Amino acid sequence: MQQIKSISYLKSNAANIVRSVGEQPGTYVVTQYGEAKAVLQSYDDYERTQETLALLKIFALGDQQVSAGRVSSAKDVFARIRARRQL
Repeated sequence: MQQIKSISYLKSNAANIVRSVGEQPGTYVVTQYGEAKAVLQSYDDYERTQETLALLKIFALGDQQVSAGRVSSAKDVFARIRARRQL
């Protein structure tokens, strides 16, 4: 759920908004002069967003490596791991 609130509303109701964000899923879009300027969300939602972005970055890097031909077969990888363990 997303709610849009002006910055003046945020200033006068900060405690209530912070409580609401912590209790209910969703975000507040904060506007200034009618334009969206910031997003307020719970810390848990922020953490989940950051974890999701990190995973997407890992997938994108993996896709780039595949496209560049920098791949190895599972058989080769396991052989290298076994060889390192024997040293």
